[in-house]
Amino acid sequence: MARPEKDKKLKHKNFITLKLTDMELVCLEQSANALHISRVEYLRNLILEKPMIYKYEIVADNEELKKLNAEIGKIGSNLNQIAKKLNQGGVRSVILQDRIHECIDKLFDLRIEVMKLAGDHYGDIETQDK
Repeated sequence: MARPEKDKKLKHKNFITLKLTDMELVCLEQSANALHISRVEYLRNLILEKPMIYKYEIVADNEELKKLNAEIGKIGSNLNQIAKKLNQGGVRSVILQDRIHECIDKLFDLRIEVMKLAGDHYGDIETQDK
């Protein structure tokens, strides 16, 4: 079965030739690839001023971060168990409140550790370009 034809108003029948330096071409390709679109579609969106949303995936292969991630998972599991107990009508006890406070304290400690690992680069947009 043949593909249905586009409306004549929607056909792209006009061509533009554009010369770029090697660096400009690399920048164009990287920008288009970051959005998972073609170079032509990227340029068309720029001309039409369509918003383009970049998605960054930051991967850190660091043993300390892996340990912190494991700790966060354990704390999350503990908090889920506490929430389940309370949602089932469990009675609030001093032991339960102490456990909740312990989990919260650990989360704050982990936050400080993560900030130390990030150094001066956490939350800095320029870091993404480095």
